[in-house]
Formats: sequence, C-alpha cells, structure tokens
Amino acid sequence: MKRLLISCAIVLPLVGLFATPAWAEVKTREKTHVSLGGMIGKMFNLFGGKAAKEGIVGTTAVKGNRKVTMNESNGQIIDLAEEKVYALDMKKKTYEVTTFDELRRRMREAREKAEKDAAKEGKEDKAETTEPQKEYEVDFNVKETGQKKQIAGYDTREVIMTITVREKGRTLEDGGGVVMTNDAWLGPQIPALKEMAEFDMKYWKQLQGPDAMGMSAEQLATVVAMFPAVRQAMDRLQKESPKLQGTPLATTTTVEGVKSKEQMAQQGDSGKPTGGLGGLLARKIAKKDDAASARGVIFTAEHELQEVQTTVSASDLAIPAGFKEK
Repeated sequence: MKRLLISCAIVLPLVGLFATPAWAEVKTREKTHVSLGGMIGKMFNLFGGKAAKEGIVGTTAVKGNRKVTMNESNGQIIDLAEEKVYALDMKKKTYEVTTFDELRRRMREAREKAEKDAAKEGKEDKAETTEPQKEYEVDFNVKETGQKKQIAGYDTREVIMTITVREKGRTLEDGGGVVMTNDAWLGPQIPALKEMAEFDMKYWKQLQGPDAMGMSAEQLATVVAMFPAVRQAMDRLQKESPKLQGTPLATTTTVEGVKSKEQMAQQGDSGKPTGGLGGLLARKIAKKDDAASARGVIFTAEHELQEVQTTVSASDLAIPAGFKEK
C-alpha cells in the first residue's frame, strides 16, 4: 500500500506538468484520468473507486493572487498574498489551512527522508547484483501526425513527443531503459491558459525559490528515488516542450519500462526480475502473468480541457458557504 500511495504521488503532479491550466481572470473545466501499470494499477483500480476507473472532472479558477481548484471530493485554494493553502473536503464541508512556511518544512523533511530511502535502496540493489553502474543517453523525437479535431471549441492538431532513456552505446531493445510518450493535441495560443501556467510557476517559485521545477521537493525526490531515468525524461520534455507552437488542450502521457535482452534471458532462467534499470522497473511494475514481456507500462496520465471562461466571480474564489475550519 505504501508503494501505491508513493506512485500516486508521482503520477498526479505529472498531469499538471504536461497540461497547462492559471493567472489572469480565467476559469476552466477539465478531466483528468490516471492509470497505473502492473499490480500497482490493479490495487489503484481496486481502492481508487470511480475516480480510478473514469477519471476526475474538476474546475480551476484564477484571478489575481488566488487560484481555486475543485472537484466533487476535494478542493484547494492557493493565496499568494496570504502565503496560505486551503484544503477543502467537499463531502464533510470542512477546510484546513496550511502556511507556506509549514509546507516548506514538510517538503524539506520529506526530501531528506526520500533521499535516505533512496540511498538505502541503492545499497540493497548493490548487494543483490555485482553489475557496474551504467550510464544513460536521452533520445528525443517529435512527430506531427496530421490528425486534427476540435476540443472545447478550438481546432487542434496532434503532436507526439517520444523521449527514450537508454543505456549509453546500446539500443533500447538491447540495453533496456525508459520510454515516455506525450501525445498532445495543440490548439491556438490562448492567453488565459498561458497566464494560468505562469501562476503555477509563480506559486512554486514563491514556495521553493528560483530553482522550482513545478513539483514539490517531496514529489521530485520520490520520482528520482524510484525511477531515476524518469527524471531525465522529464527534464528533456520540459526543455523541448516550449519549442512547440500552440496550447495543449488534451494530453496523454505514457511512461514504459523496457528490460534488456540479458535481463529477459536471466528472468527466463530464474523467473525473477533482475538488476539494472530494466530490472528495477520490473520490480516496481511486474505482473506474474506478463513475466515474459520486455516492455511494461508504469503509468498513463490523461488530461483534457472541456471548457474555458474568461470571467471569474467572487464566489468562484471563496470558501463555499457553510464550510467550517478543522
């Protein structure tokens, strides 16, 4: 269960990383769906309820120094002027207030713990295998498919970005690695949505400093600890994405782990996942019924914008009536 919760903490921020809803006066409705691979995915579907199977529809409203996100279960209000975050329980009609200073303290402690856990896991991995540390290379490819469709009233075109992290000097099929595919439907430049993204960046910079990457220290440390190659893919995607013209109105991001030929052969002999990058990923996502598969999905994150409004009312930014502080 701990691994399940950690994996969810990894996936959810990635949705925000590849989507763009924040900062002038704007309100959006969007749908997000995350699915996890292997046994983790089975557990997520089992305990995640309707949201795990069908996704979550929510709204985001931004005006000035305030951003509000809401869905049927929970909500969040970020106030940059107050330096406070309000967490809302929509069913219990309660809310909890956390200051930026408290968030910074929690993230610092979580980062330190994640780093210790990663170091401990690294020692365990070294004890299990005598394989030397490997170096990895990152390949990047962009393809305009020529496909077009309308999303939220805007004309969009499909662009697929593929980022491959593989062992240096070897092909993905031979040496294994990680493949991140970002299937994006790009619409015209929408200033309101661009301002939304700038709000998010302003929030993280105010919270974490000028080196903020759009993820909390806890989440980033967890990603690096569990899937080091995913960080490399994310870094490359962040670097290349601004070069694409248009606003992403729908995205599907899929991350897959690929085992090397040696790992597949050893696994075939022993029936157990082996060491190295592919073996590490196999231990995280492997299913008993697909032990022979060299390629496995770690997670898929889908996001689609359904509506954009350019006016925000006072009630959109306020704590709903009748809510009480915990």
